[in-house]
Amino acid sequence: MNKTVYSWGHTRPFNSYAHYIQSKFGTRIQKISVHGNFTCPNRDGTKGVGGCSFCNNDAFITAYCTPERSIAEQIAEGKLFIKQRYKRVNRYFAYLQAYSNTYAPLSRIQALIKEIQAFPEIIGVIIGTRPDCIDNEKLDYFAELSKQYYVVIEYGVESVYNKSLDAINRGHDFACSKNAIYATAQRGIHVGAHMIIGLPTESEQEILASAHIISELPITSLKLHQLQIVKNTKFADDFSKNPEQFSLFTAETYIPFVANYLTYISPHIMIERLAGDSPRRVRIAPNWEGVKYETFVQKLEQYMLTHSLWQGKNIHKSIEI
Repeated sequence: MNKTVYSWGHTRPFNSYAHYIQSKFGTRIQKISVHGNFTCPNRDGTKGVGGCSFCNNDAFITAYCTPERSIAEQIAEGKLFIKQRYKRVNRYFAYLQAYSNTYAPLSRIQALIKEIQAFPEIIGVIIGTRPDCIDNEKLDYFAELSKQYYVVIEYGVESVYNKSLDAINRGHDFACSKNAIYATAQRGIHVGAHMIIGLPTESEQEILASAHIISELPITSLKLHQLQIVKNTKFADDFSKNPEQFSLFTAETYIPFVANYLTYISPHIMIERLAGDSPRRVRIAPNWEGVKYETFVQKLEQYMLTHSLWQGKNIHKSIEI
């Protein structure tokens, strides 16, 4: 049977970021997480304390990625960690993931990038940050860096609705995210956006409608995470008192929903991640026990193919909310 080749040049029913990286570099590129010992304006008292309602960095930081280790030590241990699974990988991206990695003077950021660039096998850097922690001076620096180095600035957008951003104690509004995304894209820098699917302040129709709003932005890649309740967060406290206020997706309910969501996402946006996968040591709910991320993606793709769904199919279809 002939398979459909979509407008993005391959047969997967969504525009895969992994396929783009493989095509661009001719090989698999793995990320080495690097802890730059940054903090966050929503934790140090500048905008708030305690962080966002959903956030616990232990939910995604690997064991070797700690500020107690030097950058060189983290990179060395990260390579060993990756080689256990991907023995043939020999090129990497450094992923500055923990907290807000532009929340510092430019000189400190430049010094950190210089340390990373000392490793020739690292060919690019991905910088996770908040949209309220960027400015023109930093963006101009990253624009120059991107001329010789693969650079992505990944913003935690989380929601397009101010009511949700207020409810999760985010500390900025959606206009702030839009401004940062446009300022970054205008300089030719790859822009990543992180979105949470299933916040308790949003109906399913509102979530689907948000796909249209995201699609209007000059985003290069998109990460989707279903809402998870993890330990030592405001949401964990709220969940223990009133779990009914959260309508958490199971693996079975999330697959058809995110498949539909993708039909409203512009085909020009590459999909980097489709679900979150918090470790058992911090995860409270929902229980996706036994569902590995790779298995989830396979099931999602099969669902989309079976139901004739693909990214952007409904891009021109309006949603009533």
